[in-house]
Amino acid sequence: MTRNTAVVAIAAALGILGTTAAVASFNIDDRRNKGGYVIPCSLDGVNPVHHPDIFGSPAAARSYGFYLGPDRAWHVVPGCRTR
Repeated sequence: MTRNTAVVAIAAALGILGTTAAVASFNIDDRRNKGGYVIPCSLDGVNPVHHPDIFGSPAAARSYGFYLGPDRAWHVVPGCRTR
């Protein structure tokens, strides 16, 4: 094996191992990869797309202290406090 062939073979092997590790990490737990959790009365760092169980239902969103405004964006209910 020439030096260039060895370098290419090592690079390919490392690429396959890196890809395999990345794919395996996404399959461990789907809930963990959906963006964390939602704290009532706070939209800080929340992407509603990652929480369809809350933001897919107006009643569920309201129970967390959120409402969908006329601008189609989520807002915190004024005066919202955690219980």
